[in-house]
Amino acid sequence: MGVRFWSTVAAVLVVAVGLIAGAVALITLLRAELTDDVRQTVKTRAEQVAAVIESGHGVPSLTVSEQNDQFVQVLDEHRDVIAGSPNVKDLPALADPRRGSESTLTTPLDEDRFLVVAVPAEAPGGNRTVLVGQTLVAVDEATRIVTRLLVMGLPLLMFVVAGATWMAVGRALSPVAAISSEVEAISAAELHRRVPLPPGRDEIARLAATMNRMLDRLDRAQSAQRRFVSDASHELRSPVASIRQHVEVALAHPDRLTDRATNERLARTVLGEDLRIQRLVDDLLLLARADEDALRPRMRPVDLDDLVLDEVRRLRREAPGLRIGTVGVAAARRRVDPRGLSRVVRNLGDNAARHARTEVAFDLAELPDGRVMLGVEDDGPGVPEADRERVFERFVRLDEARSRWTAEGGDTGGAAGSGLGLAIVAELVAAHGGTATVTDGRLGGARFEVVLPPDPAARDRS
Repeated sequence: MGVRFWSTVAAVLVVAVGLIAGAVALITLLRAELTDDVRQTVKTRAEQVAAVIESGHGVPSLTVSEQNDQFVQVLDEHRDVIAGSPNVKDLPALADPRRGSESTLTTPLDEDRFLVVAVPAEAPGGNRTVLVGQTLVAVDEATRIVTRLLVMGLPLLMFVVAGATWMAVGRALSPVAAISSEVEAISAAELHRRVPLPPGRDEIARLAATMNRMLDRLDRAQSAQRRFVSDASHELRSPVASIRQHVEVALAHPDRLTDRATNERLARTVLGEDLRIQRLVDDLLLLARADEDALRPRMRPVDLDDLVLDEVRRLRREAPGLRIGTVGVAAARRRVDPRGLSRVVRNLGDNAARHARTEVAFDLAELPDGRVMLGVEDDGPGVPEADRERVFERFVRLDEARSRWTAEGGDTGGAAGSGLGLAIVAELVAAHGGTATVTDGRLGGARFEVVLPPDPAARDRS
């Protein structure tokens, strides 16, 4: 049983409870109103008779228009009947005034219920009591007719409500069937498909729009995953092919392996490509952990300026042709993951040195709001404004030559040449709660800035 059934049941129950309550109230009010009309009628008649008796003119004529619908009796102070209408002339008092000025009883006239009103009258010969009763047959009959109509009409009305609700809910849920059918047909190979958007702006239309946005995200994630696998495979093919080439040459010409220099050159080449593969695999594993939200920095107090100066010394050693500036590096201490931040500084330094013409500059400063900003810039070609967000994506290279440098002019590989360096920077900085951006630098090239949030311990002390 689905939403349509239970919605119909709920609607019928709610309407039924409301209509039944309304019907009971209607019948109660109708009976009270009709009874009040009868009460006013008999009370008026009793007061008229009492007024004549009190005026000293004796008991007036006690005739009634309908013998079975009304009666009048006049009682003395001993509750004995001294006069009555023709239909109750020989009957004793039909009501006891001592029980109240109004009562409902069954009389011998027609075994019907009568409403009896007692009105006192002070006569010269003693106190009198006027009893006037009128049948409630009209009240009971009118109530019975209305009740019968409601009993017959309410089920019919419930049936109409059920049918209308069933059709309305079915029409409202018809887009859900189309959405479910389309979702059922969407597979991993067809994430480009989208569910139909129903007209309007109701909840189902918003649900369809939300599902389409979810499918967009899944489609983009799958495309990114495919690109990631394709780019990773491409990056791994190059060192693997290089190793295979050198090994095949060595096997084809074993006589050359007798030369020690040749053996050493072959070993260095194979070792370099193997290290390149290892660095690439490490980078891919780090990004995979980032995708799984598994990067957990091991925080401890670190002098960030020491990390920067260590990287400067490395760059000066491996790239002696570049001027490495450190004028803007100030002391700064933060709780960070030293391995993660070292990798951030190294990747930014490699990136700057790789694109610089003659100069790279580092700066480190603590901002007035407690944040720390690390800047690395070069005098290279810079990063076009349109590419400043894309440059932090994986396997993105803005230089099509994919050049790499070493101290000997060789090939370092790893993140610096694979297009993963800045992506790793973005992930590691985000794991520390910071941001990484790129702007124009003072040297004319690109300036990469990493901003780390204030140290929680420092905020607590303040």
